[in-house]
Parts: sequence; structure tokens; C-alpha cells
Amino acid sequence: MKVLLVEDDAGLREGMAELIAEQTPVREAGSVAEALRVLQEESFALVLTDLRIGDSGGGGRIILEAARKRLQPVAIVSASSAEEVVRVLRPHEPDAVLSKPFQIEDMMLLVERFVRLRRDVERLAAGSVPPEDSWTTEPTTGLRLSQRPDGSLWMRLAPGASHRPPVSQGRAALVVEGSLEVDGERRGRDHYFYLAAGPRELRSHEGCLAVSLPLDA
Repeated sequence: MKVLLVEDDAGLREGMAELIAEQTPVREAGSVAEALRVLQEESFALVLTDLRIGDSGGGGRIILEAARKRLQPVAIVSASSAEEVVRVLRPHEPDAVLSKPFQIEDMMLLVERFVRLRRDVERLAAGSVPPEDSWTTEPTTGLRLSQRPDGSLWMRLAPGASHRPPVSQGRAALVVEGSLEVDGERRGRDHYFYLAAGPRELRSHEGCLAVSLPLDA
């Protein structure tokens, strides 16, 4: 459950990384190019990046776009208000904004929020599949869904089926059985990913069972 921290101020990055490391493993990147390379190598519970990074000062947008393609959640650090950050980044939207100057507790709570989300999804996936009488079937697609009291949503796709869910809120997901293609990229068993800024096309050639949880407010 590693966090990627992207910050070009070495002193600030070191201090933030030391604090985050008390909670969860962290990998650092001091440039846009390094962050893009790291995103190709690993997946993260959270990508935490400064908005004004790089020569143009717009590196946060580049990192956000790259992380979105990799289906990973992104929090933007900025001295601007959350509303201004969202306006600057449109049509892309971060999953959270950490406004400067921020309190240490605010950063730690933000990181804990996304780390906990991943941990909870993994815990659900390792547990029992919902009972048969809790599932509903869509007559046109054959998609089977089980919405649980804990907020989790289980989904079973038949071989060859596809689904385009209306995603209005970020959701963490994990493949339990089979495989799932998201925008054409295959996600196999035990693969964790984060869906936001949707809808995205979900497809399964061999069939799939997956579970997801929403990012709590």
C-alpha cells in the first residue's frame, strides 16, 4: 500500500516523505519525468503531487493524466483553493486537494484515507462472496450485482460481457476471480485499481468477479 510523493523541492519532499513513511511505504519523485517513469513501474494507493511542478509549472496536470490512465487515485497539493485547482485542471479532476499551507495532521489523514480504502477492499476480496439471494441480474446484459450494507458493490460479468457504469464517485476495486478489461487494459486476479472521472468501459472475455468500495466523503 505504497504512496507516490511528487515534489521538486527536495527539502519539503524529504520532510513529507519521512512523515508519510510513519504510516505507509512511500516512493519519492523529484520531477515530472521521474514520476511518469515510476508510474509505469508500480501501482500506488495514492499519488500525492504538487500542482506547480516542472519547468512550465503545470506538471501536476501531466502526472494526474498519467495516473488516471493507470487507474490510480491522485491528490493535488497546491497553494490555490480547491475550487481553483479543479478549474485549472478541467476536464480532469483530482480525487482530493491538499491546500498549502497545510497541517501535518491534514496530510496524514489524507494519506490514511486512501490507504484504508485499499486495505478495506483487499480485506473484502479475501472474505466470503455474498450469498446467492443477495444478487440481482440485469436482464439485457446478464450483469449480476450485489450491493452490501457496508457500501461494497460486488459485480460478476459473464464471459464476453461488457458494462459501462455511471461513475460519479471514486471507487476502489479489486478483481477476485477471472480478469477484467478497463478501457482495453487487462486487470487480472488480485489487481487493485481506482475508478474515477468515468464512466469507463468494463469488459471480461473469460468472466470476472470483482468487488469495489467508494471513497468515503
